Amino acid sequence: MDTVDDELRSPRFERYDCSGGCPVEAALEQIAGKWKGLLIYHLMDETLRFNELARRVGNVTQRSLTKQLRELEADGIVHREVFAVVPPRVEYRLTEKGRRLREVIEALRSWGMEHPRRREATSPALAVGPQAAALPL
Repeated sequence: MDTVDDELRSPRFERYDCSGGCPVEAALEQIAGKWKGLLIYHLMDETLRFNELARRVGNVTQRSLTKQLRELEADGIVHREVFAVVPPRVEYRLTEKGRRLREVIEALRSWGMEHPRRREATSPALAVGPQAAALPL
């Protein structure tokens, strides 16, 4: 199993007072990741086991899911509890720090519903291929 790489997890700046970085970047360093937002979202209202999280998130590898959960755990956002039973049982839940992200995640959900991602190019600058020639400038 992968361990969290210290080089990847070290903060980019020593201080986040907007002199060299800012609090927004400090927050994004902790919650940015392909699956982290979805993991936080699914853990907002309940404690879940690993396989249930994997089912809810969708097309994620076990390795990626484990890595993202371990990073969230290392940042104090997720609590991982291992039960000494056979077969092994592991549950994940948000910590108090993680629960404080509820408004942020709900705001992102609302924004995403209002502004769904479009796969087609909406700007001539984004267009590529034969369809680009047909777009007005």
